[in-house]
Amino acid sequence: MNLRFTDVSYTYHTLSGETKAVEHLSFEVEEGEFVSVIGPSGCGKSTILSLAAGLIAPSSGNIARGGGQFGYMLQTDALFPWRTVEQNIFLPLEIKRKNTPEMKRNALMLAEKYGLKDFLSKSPSQLSGGMRQRVALIRTLAAQPQTLLLDEPFSALDYQTRLAVCDDVHDIIKNEKKTALLVTHDISEAIALSDKVVVLSSRPARVVGEHEITFGGGSPKKRRECRDFAPLFETLRTELGI
Repeated sequence: MNLRFTDVSYTYHTLSGETKAVEHLSFEVEEGEFVSVIGPSGCGKSTILSLAAGLIAPSSGNIARGGGQFGYMLQTDALFPWRTVEQNIFLPLEIKRKNTPEMKRNALMLAEKYGLKDFLSKSPSQLSGGMRQRVALIRTLAAQPQTLLLDEPFSALDYQTRLAVCDDVHDIIKNEKKTALLVTHDISEAIALSDKVVVLSSRPARVVGEHEITFGGGSPKKRRECRDFAPLFETLRTELGI
């Protein structure tokens, strides 16, 4: 077990009153597993990532973390335009005071391994949207987290780029043997990338479905082409009420 939510509820307190974001939420992410959480817009998906990362504490219930650090990948690549690709990749090491020669070497090895060797001296503005997201992922991996929390990281990309980057990110995460928790509103994306999909209700979010995905041999591209894809898509769409 790498991450377990047990009967978790969370309530926001504001000047205008209380808002329940999630209620009696229970699900589990095993080590090395890629899990997607899908739900209606505004149902509290990003709140779940904040709870998983320990940025906020649950109002009730328990969140167990199996050890290891967490890395966060946002909706936008959030690369600093005044820093080169290499300097952006080193940023988590500087923030976490891990900016040692060994950690920098490891980060550069990752960058070279995944096709960034010729881009290290460039600025983010010189890169395509897909390449920027690859830099953002390598930057997240530079601090050597065990679990990646992905907050709709492909939503700003056009459709064709999004398909390619989804496959790219999936392959890197699996190759590096990382655990991943993705929140997304995209049903196709969730099916293509995941070992398991957790379906949420509208706010306050509760689990209304949980699906292990075994077809397609673990390849996002093959999974999209598999005959089991469309029936599962319809099942998830029905559970979402759309």
